[in-house]
Amino acid sequence: MIRRVLEELLIFLSPFLLFAFYLAIRGRRPDQRMHWEGQGFRLTLAGIALVILSLVATGLFSERHRGGYVPPHLENGQVVPGRFQ
Repeated sequence: MIRRVLEELLIFLSPFLLFAFYLAIRGRRPDQRMHWEGQGFRLTLAGIALVILSLVATGLFSERHRGGYVPPHLENGQVVPGRFQ
């Protein structure tokens, strides 16, 4: 679960990182506030749009399991791990 949250956070932050990279390539200092003024709203919308697109793509193209899930259980004194059947 933490991995998924971190992935989505990185996807959300990618427009900000790309804009900082763009500023660095253009010879401007990305740490100066004047370059970021007026861009925060656009970058936030772009980040949210990317997160939504990644969630939709994951829902559409992720692996589907045909059978039901069998939770972990005991058989003959041994723990049998959960699996899809």
